[in-house]
Amino acid sequence: MAICTIETLENDSREKMIIDLRADAEFVKESYPGSVNYPADELMAHTAQLPKDRPIYLMCYTGVSAAEMAEDLENLGFREVYGIEGGFRGYRKLMLQRYMAAQENPARKAQDVERSIIKKFKKEIWRKFTKAINEYEMIQDGDKIAVCISGGKDSMLLAKLFQELYRHGRHNFEVEYIVMNPGYNKLNEDTILENARMLGVPIHVFKTEIFNIVADEEESPCYLCARMRRGYLYAKAKELGCNKIALGHHFDDVIETILMGMLYGSQIQTMMPKLHSTNFPGMELIRPMYLIHEADIIHWMKYNGLHFIQCACRFTEAQASREEHEKDSKRAEVKALIKELAKINPYVPMNIFRSVENVNLSTVIQYKKDGVKHHFLETYDEGDASEA
Repeated sequence: MAICTIETLENDSREKMIIDLRADAEFVKESYPGSVNYPADELMAHTAQLPKDRPIYLMCYTGVSAAEMAEDLENLGFREVYGIEGGFRGYRKLMLQRYMAAQENPARKAQDVERSIIKKFKKEIWRKFTKAINEYEMIQDGDKIAVCISGGKDSMLLAKLFQELYRHGRHNFEVEYIVMNPGYNKLNEDTILENARMLGVPIHVFKTEIFNIVADEEESPCYLCARMRRGYLYAKAKELGCNKIALGHHFDDVIETILMGMLYGSQIQTMMPKLHSTNFPGMELIRPMYLIHEADIIHWMKYNGLHFIQCACRFTEAQASREEHEKDSKRAEVKALIKELAKINPYVPMNIFRSVENVNLSTVIQYKKDGVKHHFLETYDEGDASEA
């Protein structure tokens, strides 16, 4: 029977499975990043889904049940199984200690966060960030980029990544860090400002009245809010002399968009890594976190003991107490679907992503380009479609 600490788990960069043995209700409230939920009394019924070729980490609430079940799995032939010492209670205690240390020494905190990006999360975050920039040619010499910060985990990580990119030798571009306050409450506004101060991100803050404008919108308030935010961000970036805005969309946003388009929009489309603005000539939108998985962002956040705001508009605040907003969200439904499919086949998320890179137009009945529809019958008699 093997016992390990949270630090051992965090430092294991191999592909692994982390199983939370707590009750489903507890797992939904809060969980270790990247973990899956098999309550202790149900685990043995799912052994066929557990890998024998990579390590398995078990986490219960105190560590006692995890140790016992690790031994049971070893007896069934699983080679490398660990029970996490202290369990989820120990994990939360460690996160609290890191958070308190950050409050005592913010300069040291910023250094630790920066070091974690280059060292601990080099493979999962840093390399995927630079790969996306290079593969999709997001930055050219002379660019001035506005990094747009909403105050959430994704955009704050994006800001730190750009700081590291500039610091590590790529000085062929300029960068501004902008925060739009669309009407946050005082707590959320203070949280954004404090996190920027603690992480050493020099932000430009400007205010709008977007939340007031969309507050009474009954149909698609989130859609309207998103479009208005985008417009204000472009305008502010242009005012600062920027030619590009960078947003914090990640890999999970991309694959969820693909599946949502198919299931709810009757179309195949994706969230592109970069786009030209139609309303602001000469401006471009880039998504440098395009290849980074959300689980790794959450891991980075929790590893560093960071706390960021969620979507903080009045609509979501009003719904949060009833937990209806998340349940009714089509994106949340798709996210849950992908998560379930990945339990059966861990390659499902990447296969969804690759599907829009491997489109075979010879097998598509109809497609649209630049607003013009093209049907397979247009070229059928030329032999474009034939049996293999």
